[in-house]
Amino acid sequence: MKTLSVVIPVYNEAATIERVCVAVARADSGGLKKEIIIVDDGSTDGTRELLRRFEQQPPYRVLYQNRNAGKGAALRRAFAAATGDYVIIQDADLEYDPAEFARVLAPLMEGKADVVYGSRFIGSLPRRALFFWHYVGNRVITTVSNIFTNLNLSDVETCYKAFTRAALTRISPRLTSNRFGIEIELTAEVARAHLRVVEVGISYAGRTYEEGKKIGWRDGFEALWLIVWYNLFRR
Repeated sequence: MKTLSVVIPVYNEAATIERVCVAVARADSGGLKKEIIIVDDGSTDGTRELLRRFEQQPPYRVLYQNRNAGKGAALRRAFAAATGDYVIIQDADLEYDPAEFARVLAPLMEGKADVVYGSRFIGSLPRRALFFWHYVGNRVITTVSNIFTNLNLSDVETCYKAFTRAALTRISPRLTSNRFGIEIELTAEVARAHLRVVEVGISYAGRTYEEGKKIGWRDGFEALWLIVWYNLFRR
């Protein structure tokens, strides 16, 4: 039986982390066996204490960063630990529904793609209406990224990115980003490796800042600079 590695970077998500862990374990993965790799990125709100209950319970594997280093650093550590035939990223905040794993994974399992992006902006699934300027920023970032990568993606900043083992093995050694720029870097490396990319429509239950959302306008400006850096200046 083939295996799916679900990698979950976590930072201060005490309100949702237990529900995410349970939802991921229960999610339909298209018949794949699961390993769930959780990387706590130096949480200080009680998340670490909640994760202790999952430490010795397969299919969970819990790793701890000594200090908060950023989403990219947590993902890079998770990628290094993953052993599955397929790998998918899951955020710890329940904005993305693990019940949609099978939909995202289908093009990989059918041999039609090396990488799948779950897009919040295509298809007819529900999407919470929030933050017009976040939407505009995402569209600008995605458009600029497409200009440099020559991909016609609709949602570069999506959490749901899934990879075959072979695809991730090609790009993961080059990853260096520690923060939210990992989304830009992953896309640049996918394009550089000429991997086959498919987008699949997904639902989205976005959070407000009061509910715990962390990404902000500074990250948007940083993303634009990183698009230029990773696509033009990296060798």
